Amino acid sequence: MTRAAVFGTGSWGTAYAAVLADGGTPVTMWGRRQAMVDQINAGSNEDYLPGIALPPGIRATADPAEAAAGADIVVLAVPSQTLRANLADWAHVLPRDAAVVSLMKGVELGTTKRMSEVIAEAGGVEPGRIVVVSGPNLAKEIAQKQPAASVVGCIDERVAEMVAEASNPPYFRPYTSSDVIGVELGGAVKNVIALAVGMAEGLGMGDNSKASIITRGLAETSRLGMKLGADPVTFSGLAGVGDLIATCMSPLSRNRTFGVNLGKGMSVEEVVAVTRQTAEGVKSCESILQLAHDHGVSVPIIEQVAAVVHDGRSPQEVVGALMLRALKNEAE
Repeated sequence: MTRAAVFGTGSWGTAYAAVLADGGTPVTMWGRRQAMVDQINAGSNEDYLPGIALPPGIRATADPAEAAAGADIVVLAVPSQTLRANLADWAHVLPRDAAVVSLMKGVELGTTKRMSEVIAEAGGVEPGRIVVVSGPNLAKEIAQKQPAASVVGCIDERVAEMVAEASNPPYFRPYTSSDVIGVELGGAVKNVIALAVGMAEGLGMGDNSKASIITRGLAETSRLGMKLGADPVTFSGLAGVGDLIATCMSPLSRNRTFGVNLGKGMSVEEVVAVTRQTAEGVKSCESILQLAHDHGVSVPIIEQVAAVVHDGRSPQEVVGALMLRALKNEAE
């Protein structure tokens, strides 16, 4: 029987643990805090998914070695900017033949590496064992067993199929892909575009404005992805436009909500103080912008979001800057 370990007890890590358990895969979760471990062992995660009962196939521990022991699938579900430091502690306990699944949607600050690249480098994991899962993955809806689909990406199709088979309860439909770059990049960039859409919402703009940002944001993602070697078809699928729509339009989206608060005039620090959470796009926008600059790719929306988040520009200034850009062909 396939067994899984999930490192991280946040909303998406817990929801994906439930997907695995409901698909017949026993799961051991690792949590840093013993109180959270005890809560999960009692059948819930009230901090992140209040009111939702977890499947009986999930247990938790605060010992990384115990969590990883005997696992065929190891799922990493921690904030993207903490992955490298965590792998310094965990790499030695990861089974050498296990598939290592990334649920993280970010690009590392400083190195501009995608999460699969960090796993390979810091975890000593061969690329053929690294899997990325991305798509319209609003954790609360999936934990409520609402129907959803996602993409399981790996350069080794057999490994992708094994993880997909383990992640296939009646309410969750996984599709496989060999385009790790495209699947991963779509998941990271959409968080930044969602911040921009949220700002537009907070400024009181309508659906035309938001649809324009989403569409041009998809164009930026595609341009960058193709420059990095991604398959352009990926961006028209679940890990591209599917995830982008969900993250930009749903009130459950942390990045969209963060952007709404910025659009209403709050500072980054004020939003963090109110929500007690930092959205992935806030952390990753600088590294994604640097990645684009390093490859000579124009990404004006991402650039303007970074200007708000890190340079103190107002959302109103950003909208004006985007609208005053030189006229050009839409395909460029």
